[in-house]
Amino acid sequence: MEVSTIMTPEPGVCKSTQTVREAAEMMVDCDCGAIPVVDNLDDMRLLGIVTDRDIAIRAVAKGLDPQATYVADCMSTDISFVHPTSTIEEVERIMENLQVRRVPVVDDNNRVCGMVSMADIARTRPQANSATVMQEVSKPTHDAEHAAFLS
Repeated sequence: MEVSTIMTPEPGVCKSTQTVREAAEMMVDCDCGAIPVVDNLDDMRLLGIVTDRDIAIRAVAKGLDPQATYVADCMSTDISFVHPTSTIEEVERIMENLQVRRVPVVDDNNRVCGMVSMADIARTRPQANSATVMQEVSKPTHDAEHAAFLS
């Protein structure tokens, strides 16, 4: 089964020059926890992703003003993505290996055209597959940023 059959098409996107508050408001409006970051709204080329966790840990927890902090200051740029013709198994592997719950979908020109979430997989895959992916994604990690936050 291809990603195009389960992805959310045309997700809300933001630019790196928008404020963290604007990105958070978009998450409320779009009822999501991640927004792809694009170069501009015409080209829609993927630059990164900003998640609710990025905002909480890289901005709010550090005392940064959400109205004066830009998405570029807290977004993740080292991300993986898939194409609409990628298989659901490919998305599952990315989620498991990188421990992420959402993966952007881009076309052949690197333009954002969709988003795949754990919820999309859970709705369409056998329960055993969904449970395995969720277990792998949810394993505790002790990366430097997480450790610094806890100390």
